[in-house]
Amino acid sequence: MLHIITIFGLFYKNSQQLYQPKNALKKGSRVKTLRARCTRLSFSKVLIFGLTTQLKIIRLMTMSTQNILHLENEWKEKLSGEFDRPYMHALEQFLQAETQAGKTIFPDQSEYFRALDLTPPNNVRVVILGQDPYHGDGQAHGLCFSVRSDIRIPPSLKNIYKELQSDLGIPPASHGFLEGWATQGVLLLNSVLTVERGMAASHQGHGWEMFTDAVIEQVNALPNPVVFMLWGGYAQKKAAFVDDNRHLVLQAPHPSPLSAHRGFLGCKHFSKANAFLREHGRGEIDWAIQ
Repeated sequence: MLHIITIFGLFYKNSQQLYQPKNALKKGSRVKTLRARCTRLSFSKVLIFGLTTQLKIIRLMTMSTQNILHLENEWKEKLSGEFDRPYMHALEQFLQAETQAGKTIFPDQSEYFRALDLTPPNNVRVVILGQDPYHGDGQAHGLCFSVRSDIRIPPSLKNIYKELQSDLGIPPASHGFLEGWATQGVLLLNSVLTVERGMAASHQGHGWEMFTDAVIEQVNALPNPVVFMLWGGYAQKKAAFVDDNRHLVLQAPHPSPLSAHRGFLGCKHFSKANAFLREHGRGEIDWAIQ
């Protein structure tokens, strides 16, 4: 707010010197009065343009602060240092440039960290790693493999439901909204947290991978044992450093229709996860989607 007041003050001061015509409002001079009104209108346009520009600059300068304020408190404490690192500043500049170029980015900025907001670190019992968000309209909302309840269920999630039914006898849900898992302690984390509309993997290699590596490192360091479900080579490589002496690391092919038949279907990861959690006193996950 101080920035805005200062900017307004500078514009107002300049307006008194540059935009106030002398004798513009003398009696009997309709032409001069009209010119004065036009001048004021021009000044208003200049003032609005200037304020808009300055607000954009301020928004860019404070994006790190805004992002960290959106984080759940426990994650904020553990990850605050990441927002000061050079890769994060470069990522912010990339996202800002993409937005200014008129590109649509999924999910909404308020949902970049939705997975972390719904699953604080001390609540994490299971980690499921994805790659990057869905790039279709209305699909991505910050959780890997999940879509909003009014969106058609994607093929990979259909195969996840098939495995759930085969493993635990849970009938396939009528929608793909997985927040019920997240609130129970299933961290549904994508490696890359944003994507350009209609352009799969378009935001890979711009810094998100380093941030989500830091998230996995924090989970790996938690005192309580966690189940890691690593589906596909990408997820398995990303979490290769996880300590499998303390945590349960489950690996299988990706549930995509291209690879699910190679070992994802029949992997029984959900029952294995619950058995491990039960054995370590952490309670089972209710995998049924309501």
